[in-house]
Amino acid sequence: MIVMKFGGTSMGSAEALLNVKRAVTDAVAHDPVIVVVSAMSGVTNQLIDLAQAALNGDEIAPTIEQIKSRHHQVIDQVIDKNPEEVRNYITAMTDALKDLVMILAANPTLPDNEIQTMKNAVVSYGEAMSSIIASVLLRGTLHNAMKFIRTHAGGVDWITTKKLVGEEFPETLSGIHVTQGFIASDAADSAIVTNLGRGGSDFTAALIAAATGAGRLEIWTDVDGFYDSDPRKNPDARLFDQMTFDQAQALCDAGAKVIYPPTLMPVREAGIPVWVKNTFNLSARGTLIQ
Repeated sequence: MIVMKFGGTSMGSAEALLNVKRAVTDAVAHDPVIVVVSAMSGVTNQLIDLAQAALNGDEIAPTIEQIKSRHHQVIDQVIDKNPEEVRNYITAMTDALKDLVMILAANPTLPDNEIQTMKNAVVSYGEAMSSIIASVLLRGTLHNAMKFIRTHAGGVDWITTKKLVGEEFPETLSGIHVTQGFIASDAADSAIVTNLGRGGSDFTAALIAAATGAGRLEIWTDVDGFYDSDPRKNPDARLFDQMTFDQAQALCDAGAKVIYPPTLMPVREAGIPVWVKNTFNLSARGTLIQ
């Protein structure tokens, strides 16, 4: 089994999504694949701003329309069978998003914990919409991460999560399966939306990989792997073909934005190798962490 996580830039354009399809198609020829997706690049920020605009009494309709239009545009570019049906799904979701934001706007004095839960629900729409597009594009089975990624007191409830992930993705799994990164629910009440924090989609993928005993975790992003410095700023930056978990963790802790820092712990403890690869350069070998 392979767990493949695709970040916001990988989900954010037709070009990137078609490369996602190529990468997943190549992988599933040999092993079952669990695909974990982020929201399209920039959408999470829009949703955070949308929730705050509602609380401030500001205009919300233009932002919701922008989000819907962007998803519709990508659908028209990458979905070749019944795109109208997928657009209808997205329209229904943005209608539900608008209803939720209107409730938030009408109740700005709710207790802080209830406001935060509603904000979490608003932000979750980014991953929910991108996962629908990915599941249709990849012809994969769609799974709801809120069913099996559980949190308690701001952290992951690993015992519950491991059990539920194992039930959701058994050893007999075959084909392509798609789920959302970042999104979670409260361990005591699955109706309460939580999340794993910004960058948390990497962490979701690592939790799933560790819980299923996957053969490897692949983190697909917009760089070829780990470098000794920022390649966007230093043309002489050196790419690491291979590195240890300690080396990768040190770079993450020092501010390298290749992998969300908590990601490495669960796969390291489970003895699962991690590949960092570039969605926009499929032929690049990437960096192996083991």
